[in-house]
Amino acid sequence: MLDLMPAPRLIYHEWDDHGTCSGLSPDAYFDEVRKARDKVKIPPANMDVKSALKVSPAEVKESFIKANPGLTELAIAVDCDNRLREVRICLNKQLGFRDCPDVARRSCRRDEIAMPPVRGQ
Repeated sequence: MLDLMPAPRLIYHEWDDHGTCSGLSPDAYFDEVRKARDKVKIPPANMDVKSALKVSPAEVKESFIKANPGLTELAIAVDCDNRLREVRICLNKQLGFRDCPDVARRSCRRDEIAMPPVRGQ
């Protein structure tokens, strides 16, 4: 899972907080995590960021919606402080996009944030 999650501690955290109540074995749970990640297309412009970019959270959302047919404004949230921390996308149990207004409502409201370079570049 280290190709999807940056640290072993995060992997254990995800299992402890989400996997243990999924009813799945660890292998089956992480297989589903991998399938879910494969469903979400990262916009091409976000795949090869070599140095920090200034972007708006709205631009990030728009680029993900454009790259993922069926994804709506109510199914995505951009998490930030002064920089992009993560993009949260809601999926149903069949791994289709689903609206999650409570998550979307917590999306970053800054005018501009830094998008850091892609890890490992």
